[in-house]
Amino acid sequence: MNNDLEISSGLAVMDISNDSTAFSNSVLLVEEPIITPDSSKDKPTGNGFVIENGDCPASSPEKHEAHPSSITAPAKPPRTLSAGDEASHQSPAEEPKAIPLSSSSLATTLAPAEHLWTTDRDKAVRLRMEGSGPAAETPITTHQMFLETVENNGDHPALAFKRDGQWVTLTYRQYYEQCRAAAKSFLKLGLERFHGVGLLGFNTPEWFIANIGCIFAGGLAAGIYTTNSPEACQYVAANCEANVLVVEDKKQLDKILQVKDQLPHLKAIVQYKGELHQKASFLYTWDEFMKLGEDVPIEQLNAVISSLRANECCTLIYTSGTTGNPKGVMLSHDNITWTTLAAGKMAGLNYAEEVLISYLPLSHAAAQVNDVWLCMRYAGTVYFAQPDALKGSLGTTLKEVRPTSFLGVPRVWEKMQEKMRAAGVKASPMRRRVADWAKSIGLQYNYSAMNGDNAVPWGFTLANSLVFKKVRAALGLDRCRLCLTGAAPITKETLDYFMSLNLPLMELYGMSESSGPHTISVPNAFRLSSCGKEMAGCKTKLENPDEDGNGEICFWGRHVFMGYLNMPDKTTEALDEDGWLHSGDLGRHDQHEFLFITGRIKELIITAGGENIPPVPIEDALRAEIPIISNAMLIGDKLKFLSMLLTLKCVVDDNGEPTDDLSPETLDFCRRNNVTATKVSEIIANKEPAVYQAIQEALERVNAKATSRAQTVQKWVILEQDFSISGGELGPTMKLRRPIVVKMYQEKINEMYEVSDKP
Repeated sequence: MNNDLEISSGLAVMDISNDSTAFSNSVLLVEEPIITPDSSKDKPTGNGFVIENGDCPASSPEKHEAHPSSITAPAKPPRTLSAGDEASHQSPAEEPKAIPLSSSSLATTLAPAEHLWTTDRDKAVRLRMEGSGPAAETPITTHQMFLETVENNGDHPALAFKRDGQWVTLTYRQYYEQCRAAAKSFLKLGLERFHGVGLLGFNTPEWFIANIGCIFAGGLAAGIYTTNSPEACQYVAANCEANVLVVEDKKQLDKILQVKDQLPHLKAIVQYKGELHQKASFLYTWDEFMKLGEDVPIEQLNAVISSLRANECCTLIYTSGTTGNPKGVMLSHDNITWTTLAAGKMAGLNYAEEVLISYLPLSHAAAQVNDVWLCMRYAGTVYFAQPDALKGSLGTTLKEVRPTSFLGVPRVWEKMQEKMRAAGVKASPMRRRVADWAKSIGLQYNYSAMNGDNAVPWGFTLANSLVFKKVRAALGLDRCRLCLTGAAPITKETLDYFMSLNLPLMELYGMSESSGPHTISVPNAFRLSSCGKEMAGCKTKLENPDEDGNGEICFWGRHVFMGYLNMPDKTTEALDEDGWLHSGDLGRHDQHEFLFITGRIKELIITAGGENIPPVPIEDALRAEIPIISNAMLIGDKLKFLSMLLTLKCVVDDNGEPTDDLSPETLDFCRRNNVTATKVSEIIANKEPAVYQAIQEALERVNAKATSRAQTVQKWVILEQDFSISGGELGPTMKLRRPIVVKMYQEKINEMYEVSDKP
């Protein structure tokens, strides 16, 4: 392979092993050196320099502002592209003086800052640094982190994507060069410092490259959920004053074109998949975009990169906006680089060994930090799933890739559980007996391991050989050391199910405002239904605890966000005057300091009688009692009693839409109870006695365990259709959107309470 650029599927892949402008035997730092800290203030460590007690050396104002302000968008380039064109190629005249990079030469300069928080895009914050320990790690930018990885693992596969049915990879060197090329193109398009680049599309290398290229060019990367309406896209793009929007395809482009006139800062739109269906001076294909910056002087990009500061904002994570307009969570370079190091250490990640699959929405903090940044920090390889991953193709990708860690939201694990149970229904009686025996052994073994006993029950080796290994291989999880779940509550039933298959799920907990994780469970330190312990260098405080030790969970550490963009009131609600982040979640610690989430303050149901009731434990309890229930949502805020909205498990079509057909598990339940119905609508129309009676009896068993009469559920109704993302009841990570569900089904809710009021 030579230096020629190969352009296919919108992604440039090239061999730069002989490119003297990029790397020699050691990686070359193609930027001018950042100001070295004064040796009298900063003591060297194995990682470079530690800035003691959070002291921030002042940076040179001239150097700090060495970035372009506004560059006029160029004239439209020609639309003809040849496969032999070179991207990111620099002539010898443009070659800077190369400075060999090693981790010890990474000096740190922080922008002057007095406060722990800000709501201004161009302001810096004081880092929550300490004199020693993990919180004293040297602050670095995302660019410096990327370069460290390239220096140590430049030839290691970074990104893998499907082209014509075959996996194609980019090495870390190629990945880095693509990001630099994208950065130059953003500068050419006139990206202004601290202005946004909106990213609207499914997970692809182009998404990653645009995201990082934007940061290299001094912009703020802002992911936008693909399920957003045109109006919701407009809000995010306007809020971050986006100069450029990068969209996946015509469907997403059309959304932006509908609201383009309401985006005064927008200069260009780039479509990274498929051909453009119209021509306009502001529209570019991905190939055109990547060629735009070829004549941008390398010194111009290097000056911008050199001006990046670890305590300044580099990316925006927008909350899903369930209870109002989305909030732009400002994350600094240090938020990302420190958090990924701390999380990876706690999870026991190995450099240049990790393999993961990118499929969850990258506009969500969990996916972005895990897929883009954590993987980069540890030189892992990211494989991109197909766009229909959550509609069924994820299973195939898992078996092909065999990841070493896998992050799934609870609904993903529940769907796996449902499919395996459905397959079990069709198995022969002998196979079912063997599986049930093995699962009882697996549960016993994993409970023992969890409690530190490590007692291997008789028959475990046989169960492992007959069942567990085969299940792992069938799921594509045979190499998986970490099966992670987060972003929403998961039921004990699902946790027990995977424990029984010798696939214990590790819960983690955090929020966008904590750069993703705060607590993590690991195989040698976890408890069922706990989300683990906080990362080293972080602190947890439970505010205003009750008699059972339940209080509001508050965070402290270098993972705590900078503030909400342009929202000082919301920022001071989340961050108290001492800098603690208030999560809004209720939790408690056990005697071993494992954190358990017990509710969410905003989700608490306060009945007309004034009783505070967390809904999730009651909902989970019912679903555990009767497995044909897909979703259960407790109702009762400011009402006389509790009621429930229920949905039945059904078949999901290829588009991820719930159908009227009952799932195999529900059909099996019906057969065992002599019910002939095969559709949800038939059960509701006939108020099928066996099904309704089974639900009522399950609810009575749940009510029998209630701590007070106020916590008993008195009425319920089965809805005609299961909840879904497209239906609006679930958010992008399949989290229940309670206020929206209440609005959608207000009539059904009213009926339950009206009937009770009649004499």
